[in-house]
Amino acid sequence: MVAVFNKELISWYLITLKLKETVAGSLPPPTTNTTTTVIDRAPPPPDSEWVISIRDKLDRARQDELAGSWSKLSIYRVPKSLREGHDDKAYVPQSVSVGPYHHNKRRLRDMDRHKWRSLHQVLKRTGHDIKLYLDAMRSVEDRVRDCYEGGALGMGGEEFAEMLVLDGCFVLELFRGAAAEGFKELGYSRNDPVFAVRGTMHSIQRDMIMLENQLPLFVLDLLLGLQIGDPDQTGLVARLALRFFDPLTPSDEPIKMMKPDDRSNRHNLGSIGAFDPLCDQGGLHCLDVFRRSLLVTGGPRPAPRKWIKRWSHGARVADKRRQQLIHCVTELRDAGIKFEKRRTDRFWDIRFENGVLMIPRILIHDGTKSLFLNLIAFEQCHVDCSNDITSYVIFMDNLINSEDDVRYLHYKGIIEHWLGSDDEVADLFNRLCQEVVFDINDSYLSRLSEQVNSYYNHRWNAWRASLKHNYFNSPWSIISFVAAVILLLLTLAQTYYSIYAFYRPSS
Repeated sequence: MVAVFNKELISWYLITLKLKETVAGSLPPPTTNTTTTVIDRAPPPPDSEWVISIRDKLDRARQDELAGSWSKLSIYRVPKSLREGHDDKAYVPQSVSVGPYHHNKRRLRDMDRHKWRSLHQVLKRTGHDIKLYLDAMRSVEDRVRDCYEGGALGMGGEEFAEMLVLDGCFVLELFRGAAAEGFKELGYSRNDPVFAVRGTMHSIQRDMIMLENQLPLFVLDLLLGLQIGDPDQTGLVARLALRFFDPLTPSDEPIKMMKPDDRSNRHNLGSIGAFDPLCDQGGLHCLDVFRRSLLVTGGPRPAPRKWIKRWSHGARVADKRRQQLIHCVTELRDAGIKFEKRRTDRFWDIRFENGVLMIPRILIHDGTKSLFLNLIAFEQCHVDCSNDITSYVIFMDNLINSEDDVRYLHYKGIIEHWLGSDDEVADLFNRLCQEVVFDINDSYLSRLSEQVNSYYNHRWNAWRASLKHNYFNSPWSIISFVAAVILLLLTLAQTYYSIYAFYRPSS
């Protein structure tokens, strides 16, 4: 009995020991600091929405920095500082949108159906499928987006490609119809409300030269190349654009356009290459091409001083004296400086020789203000762009202070305008560069201005001019002056002989 009892006792002991080991293995290991263990194992608190938004902005900034696409920008939004004091109509299209900045705006949608008509006409004339053009635009989408501020954000890839094809073909149809082949030869009716040479073309030209209303030139080159069967061609669109925008040229001798009824040159786009003033120069967009054509010269030009970028500490728009190149016409005339019209088609090519300021003739019309404002905006925004147009406008702003200055320049044949009055012309030049950052040391006219000012500050020139103005401005004034001189000489002679006779009387 004792042996049996001991055997059962041993069995129960072994079972209890095994159960104890099992329970001990399932429990966490003992720690000396329970509170510390709980804190270490607690999950970190989630980030607030504010912190998350800041991290997203930093991530976008990092991506922008890595992309490095700032150097590819060429089509800008006009800065708010330049818009102040000007009507938005000078920068914002009123009839047709080109590119993403004003795409699908309500007031411009009426032109969309004409854009679709132009695309249909292109496909009908060439026999191409629309997919050919869409695929071409999708292949260069990233390159095109880099040309715009913000990369045309808000537009998906398909919508962006559709916009490029639609706007690009519309622009090319206008170029080819108005500048080369004629709209009738392209398949349009002579009564077409858009594709015909009539009054509405002027408003379209004015809209399509605006900085915010541009397509990259390589897009237009690619689309035209696909249409004519030469996708690698370049330069043809630039030449077409120059002819299309020729009526906006503010020079005395605009480029001669081929007449629409010149049958010898129809269907031959290559025939327009003879007049190309750009030679082998490239272009960013139509506004850039037009600006380059205005500044083309066949001879040496006065070079500006060592170039200081307009964002440097040396240039401040707040100080109006930084923009004062020379005195106004009235003051220069009082100093003896003469004005003559210089016979050249380059309106900016001003010369000064022997007291004569020779200024080429400039034509002012209702589109001149918008043209100059957009050219100035492009020069202000684009880093690799000179400030020649800005320099010229500021020079003319200095010359013109009142309608009397405009009236005299008009009398000399230097200014020809189609505005209501001379006072409107004076106001136009005085307001063009109100908020422009400019340093006179960056101007190609700075050396000429120094020569004019040096002549102006010479007192003898002022005295001589005053004498001529007061006593030799008419034949009667000259006769009166000569008579006065003779009378003075006779009086002196009489006085001399009277004194002589008094001291030495005759014997």
